Amino acid sequence: MINIKAAVKGEPDTTPFRCTFLYVSKSDEQVFHNSVEMIQEKLDKNLRININESLIIYCAYAISELRARKPVTVIERNAQKILPPEKVMIGVPESLRKITFETRIDKLPKRRITLKEPIATSNYILAAKNC
Repeated sequence: MINIKAAVKGEPDTTPFRCTFLYVSKSDEQVFHNSVEMIQEKLDKNLRININESLIIYCAYAISELRARKPVTVIERNAQKILPPEKVMIGVPESLRKITFETRIDKLPKRRITLKEPIATSNYILAAKNC
């Protein structure tokens, strides 16, 4: 079972939003994993992904790390390694400045994971200038 409530904050000029990822059965969870695979295929083809796809990638990362029993501090610290700025569309790093996940996965205890600036914007700005 996957039950994740995400609260997303971006730059001051972007509207914060919330979403829920709820997959109660194995077949529901398979739909989630299929979505992650399709997004990963886009990344493998060097296509940029949008805000929602990026959020799903971070959600999948959190799930896999929690199931591997990694500490929340390690998950938060390693989040910046997941998506480099050149893999996301313009505006995504600014819109995903802070992601807070409230997680209930399987029978694991409830956890809160906060990813602060998961996509570096300094490299992102440099990459945009080189286009």
